[in-house]
Amino acid sequence: MNPSIRHKARLERHTSTQFDAELEDIRERVLSMGGLVESQIADAARALIDGDGVLGERVSRQDYRVNAAEVDIDELCTRIIAKRQPQAGDLRLVLAVAKTITDLERIGDEAEKIGRFASQVASRERPTSTFRQIEALASHVRQMMRDALDAFARLDSQMALSVSQADIEVDREYESTVRECMTFMMEDPRTITPMLDVLWSVKALERIGDHSTNIGEYVVYLVGGRNVRHTSFEAIEQVVASISSAAQDAGD
Repeated sequence: MNPSIRHKARLERHTSTQFDAELEDIRERVLSMGGLVESQIADAARALIDGDGVLGERVSRQDYRVNAAEVDIDELCTRIIAKRQPQAGDLRLVLAVAKTITDLERIGDEAEKIGRFASQVASRERPTSTFRQIEALASHVRQMMRDALDAFARLDSQMALSVSQADIEVDREYESTVRECMTFMMEDPRTITPMLDVLWSVKALERIGDHSTNIGEYVVYLVGGRNVRHTSFEAIEQVVASISSAAQDAGD
């Protein structure tokens, strides 16, 4: 049996059907919050790339929806811990949810920043090549977040590992875009002010990739019970391999 499927079955097998419903409810709420955050990222990036100040302002004003979702889910997690006193895999699920929504809220904050910066640079001239790079970077970090949430939904440690791998490429793209922005500023000092806003936006996209990586690491913890935060990609790869090996041995 697939380790993710087996783990999910273990999470859902309780004498209390109400407890099952509560666990499933917080899982679904996390995915719903993730969808909201992904929409915020898409709109913020589009506002920046297209120079749409109105859209940028709307993104920055809607951050309260993400914050409200985090508060609601956090309260549910606290209630489950106090009422159900979950053990083992169930406790890991609740803890992973609590950590995941914190990163989702921070991703929402980064999207809010991009929206705000987009409204500030909307009327200014923009270097086409730089904004093409930003569009590619934004697309990649959105995919990272989507994959991280898919890994969470499926309890798939292999997919979670792919998120960490993607972050390596996102960091390279970020560094390349920063170098190009610096070149524009050195060649034409008049671009310094708008380019600084662009640089902050690019940094926000890079941070979204980092938060998505964190979510993937929580999935590895949830599935295998191993805390892989603040470790190298190679270390995470070894842990995921051991999870898959253990699952294979159990299935033989």
